[in-house]
Amino acid sequence: LKVRVVRSSPPSSQFKATFQESYQVYKRYQMVIHKDPPDKPTINQVRLVPVSFEDPQFKSSFNQSATLFAKYQMSVHKDTPSDCGENEFTRFLCDSPLEAEHAPNGPECGYGSFHQQYWLDGRIIAVGVIDILPYCVSSVYLYYDPDFSFLSLGVYSALR
Repeated sequence: LKVRVVRSSPPSSQFKATFQESYQVYKRYQMVIHKDPPDKPTINQVRLVPVSFEDPQFKSSFNQSATLFAKYQMSVHKDTPSDCGENEFTRFLCDSPLEAEHAPNGPECGYGSFHQQYWLDGRIIAVGVIDILPYCVSSVYLYYDPDFSFLSLGVYSALR
């Protein structure tokens, strides 16, 4: 048995080289030990999208995200439709005081506010609203399609 300590943040070359293999071990562990379904979102189904109406991915997924937010709020928090309309969604989860910044020694995506979108079969099933800062990642909010609550997407998002 050989044990290695591999720097994950910032990602070392060893971490990058073994990431997929490590992920496959993790996924198998989750399926066998925790009985996760095989269709639980995978790394390829998660997109980190800057919260910016200038960003094409953000703009193209905005309506789907806003609709999912309303479904979640009405189902989980019993909000009325007027409590979770597009304006409320924008004010609550899109308007951010953080300015996007790309520091030379920072992460590839830069610093700022992001929507971490979880996609399954071509549609968004969850969104984690996060702020990526120089010394931490702050989870602002997570909403998901209640039809997929069996996937424990909040737990998955926190671990991710």
